[in-house]
Amino acid sequence: MTKFKFNKAERLKSEKTIGRMFKEGHSFGVYPLRLVWLKVEEPRSDSPVQFTVSVGKKNFKSAVARNRIKRKVREAWRLDKSRLYKKLEGADGQLAFMVLYTAKEDLPYQDIEKAMKTVIHIFIKKNMPPANKRRENVPPLS
Repeated sequence: MTKFKFNKAERLKSEKTIGRMFKEGHSFGVYPLRLVWLKVEEPRSDSPVQFTVSVGKKNFKSAVARNRIKRKVREAWRLDKSRLYKKLEGADGQLAFMVLYTAKEDLPYQDIEKAMKTVIHIFIKKNMPPANKRRENVPPLS
């Protein structure tokens, strides 16, 4: 059974790691989200991914508005991360994820959730080897 929790071990709080993400990390965007990620050599917790969210003060002056958007993004992550965690089972190391909210307006949760699903799907497709790849020299069963 998959636990749909977002516990303390999954929170990315290290300023050093966040700084490295912007210097050495990789990124791509799916409106209204942009994912920046980095493979961490020295894991800080047992969690396969540490995650954080950022909403710019330039577009949302009110802390209340920024916090509301952060809650929506974290909720979308909490519900959709299990697919990524299944792919990462048995993998060594840890990933650091930062999601940046790039829209200039507060979008409905459904739009954010759809973008989060797409972000996770693209990350898996680009960075994870396909599971159970059929061997080329073994004939198929008839």
